Amino acid sequence: MSATPPPAPQETHGFPCPQCGADIRFAPRQGKLICDHCGYEEPIDQGDRSAAISELDFKSALTDQLPQAEIVETRVTTCPNCAAQITFDGDTHATECPFCATPVVVDTGLHRLIKPRAVLPFQLDERTAHKAMNDWLGRLWFAPSGLQDYARKGRRMNGIYVPYWTYDADTRSSYSGERGTIYYVTQTVMQDGKQVQKQVQKIRWSPASGRVKRWFDDVLVLASRALPKKYTDALEPWDLSALEPYAPEYLAGFQAEGYTVTLEDGYDQARAHMDAVIRRDVAFDIGGDRQRIHRVSTTVSDVTFKHILLPVWLAAYKYRGKTYRFVVNGQTGRVQGERPWSAWKIAAAVVLGAIVAAGIGYIIAQTQ
Repeated sequence: MSATPPPAPQETHGFPCPQCGADIRFAPRQGKLICDHCGYEEPIDQGDRSAAISELDFKSALTDQLPQAEIVETRVTTCPNCAAQITFDGDTHATECPFCATPVVVDTGLHRLIKPRAVLPFQLDERTAHKAMNDWLGRLWFAPSGLQDYARKGRRMNGIYVPYWTYDADTRSSYSGERGTIYYVTQTVMQDGKQVQKQVQKIRWSPASGRVKRWFDDVLVLASRALPKKYTDALEPWDLSALEPYAPEYLAGFQAEGYTVTLEDGYDQARAHMDAVIRRDVAFDIGGDRQRIHRVSTTVSDVTFKHILLPVWLAAYKYRGKTYRFVVNGQTGRVQGERPWSAWKIAAAVVLGAIVAAGIGYIIAQTQ
C-alpha cells in the first residue's frame, strides 16, 4: 500500500497577474497590488473592517475550541541556525533565512496555526527602508567602513511580516501597603569641629489599602524568537489603529514568519506587563510622598486576543565571518540592529585622543 500523501494546506494564495500571468506584489506606496511586468494595478478589498478585527476568546483557544475557520495549515521551515519559522509559498524549495542569511531547505511538513486576524501593511518600500538603514549606519562613528560600504551596495532587504499577539483583559486588584509622608526635624550635628543645626529628612508611615481597576487594550507581545527582543522592542511604537483585516494580498511579494511563542506563553509576558502597570496604579492610589506595597491580588476576566502581523524590513549581512542584522520598522522607518565596531577606528581614536591630551598638557606646561 502506498503511503498516504500529506494533506494540502487549507489555504494557498497565488498572485498571478490577470493580464500577463507574472507575479504581482503589494506596493506599500500605492497601497495596492501591482504587476512590475505589465503595470497592472488592483486595489485590495478590505471588507467589513469592524467585524474582521474582532477579538478571539482566550480560554476557547487554550482548550482547542476555536472555530475551524480560525485555524490554518501552512508549510513552514525552521532555520537550523536562529530557529526562525518562515512560511513559504508552494513554489519555493530552497532559500536563505532572512533573519541570519543561513541557507535553508524548505520543509514539506504542515503546521496548524492560528490564523492572523489583522495585518499592518507596509508603508515604506524597500528603497526607503534601505536609505533609513544606511543613514543609521552612517551615524555610527566606529562602525567598520567595509561593512557600511557593503551594506550600501549589498543585496536587497527582505520584507517580513513578523507575528505578534495582542491581549485585552479586564483587571480588578485589591492591595495593602503603607503611605509615607516626609517631614523634617532639626538636629545638632558636628561639622568641621563645630556644632551646627541641620534639617534631617524623616518619613512617617501609615497603613494603606484599597482597590484599583484597569482595562488593558492591545497589550503587544512579540510571538517570534528569531530576532533579539531588544531590537524589536526598540522598533516601537506601532500605530495599531492602522491595522487592516487580514488579507493574503498584503503578503504578495513579502514573507511571513510563523509564530514560535505560543499563545499561552505570550499571555504570561502580557501578564507581567499588566502587573507592572497595576503596581504603578497601586502606588498612585496609595498617594503620599513614598509608597510601600505589601500585597496585590488581581482578578483577571474577559481575556481576548488577536494574532497580528507587523511589517519589518530586514537585512542580514555576513562580514568577515560574522552576521550583522538590521531591522527597520516598515511603518515608521525606525532602525535598530547589531552595532558593529571597527578595532582600527577605535585604536585610531585612542591614539588621536592621546595626542590631543599630550598637546593640551604641553601648552598648559608652557603657560605655567
